[in-house]
Amino acid sequence: MKPKVTMIAWNQNDKYVVTAVNNHLLKVWNSSTGQLLHDLVGHADEVFVLETHPFDCRIMLSAGHDGNIFIWDITKGTKTKHYFNMIEGQGHGAVFDCKFSPDGQHFACTDSHGHLLIFGFGCSRPYEKIPDQMFFHTDYRPLIRDSNNYVLDEQTQQAPHLMPPPFLVDVDGNPHPTKYQRLVPGRENCADEHLIPQLGYVATSDGEVVEQVIGQQTVDQDEPGLEPSILDGMIRQLQLEQDQRTGADQESAPSGPQNGEGTPRRG
Repeated sequence: MKPKVTMIAWNQNDKYVVTAVNNHLLKVWNSSTGQLLHDLVGHADEVFVLETHPFDCRIMLSAGHDGNIFIWDITKGTKTKHYFNMIEGQGHGAVFDCKFSPDGQHFACTDSHGHLLIFGFGCSRPYEKIPDQMFFHTDYRPLIRDSNNYVLDEQTQQAPHLMPPPFLVDVDGNPHPTKYQRLVPGRENCADEHLIPQLGYVATSDGEVVEQVIGQQTVDQDEPGLEPSILDGMIRQLQLEQDQRTGADQESAPSGPQNGEGTPRRG
């Protein structure tokens, strides 16, 4: 196999250079003379993550597609800490990225299964206030292009970056309680009734009927059996306020796409 360098990183004071090679070795070099100082052995697959410690020039972090995360002392060529990202029932998860916190006391990693792994000193209590699974309900909604070739959300016919704040759901699309919905920027001060997304059944492009959040789905007022929802009105109001804040020339009445005669009022 022809050796190829997959990643390279300087340490904090630029005295050393670490290279990851596709034979799964990490090599530590003297950056001034080019002398090879150490071979770091431990990875079993290619490494695409090399992160230097923000202030300790001895420390380098590596992670790869084998699910291994190592903290190395590159001055001695030794392992300091090791973590293997084993996922119960699914094998290991390849680690795609890692970053140190500015104070060097923590680092976070993301893997191929969508997990965020947080390592560091202290207790985990600050992280317990958020659910284990967090997705936006719009994460996998289809996009289309309009006549000007601009990207739009297929359901609301709006540009994705102009849409109101999404809802937090779990991996199956079930909405989280209202206390979690307020963690989304733009929903901090919403009333409880506006933080409960509506669930419904919609047909996908291949004909499969799935359950999903329909709180932002537009309602055709002329269609029998459908009533305008409080949530739709709230979202249109949020959209109007957002347009006004950005200086858009909007009329005072909401202009939601194809939503009939304006914002539904509460009874």
